[in-house]
Amino acid sequence: MRCLEIMKKSVECFTTTDSAMDIARRMRDRNIGFAPVCGKDGRPIGTVTDRDIALRVCADDRRASKTRVADLMTHETVMVHDTDEVTRAEELMAEHHKSRIMVVNDHEKLVGVISLSDIALRESDQRFASTARRISEREARA
Repeated sequence: MRCLEIMKKSVECFTTTDSAMDIARRMRDRNIGFAPVCGKDGRPIGTVTDRDIALRVCADDRRASKTRVADLMTHETVMVHDTDEVTRAEELMAEHHKSRIMVVNDHEKLVGVISLSDIALRESDQRFASTARRISEREARA
């Protein structure tokens, strides 16, 4: 099965100049906790999560309306191509301890996101359990 078959396609990309407040509101309105950050060319350059906002804005008592995504985003980009097999997404998620991964096309532009729950809905219980265990290993070590 290919990544394009299970990825979420309606993905909004944020920019480094968006404010934390704008992103938090859009995340709330769309009921999402993860968002890609893209450059002007549509290529992913990082990610922002609701946890990033909580820890890097709220915990530091920063003004959300004045804090830009560039100041709180995670710069690591873990991606698969839409034509890659889902097993490749699973491998990268486990290797990088990520429960979500961005999907790009042949031009490296964002076309979707795959989450652990997308894989869970498609895979056998044993295989999903193995992937989930490998992703969560970092939390077990903490």
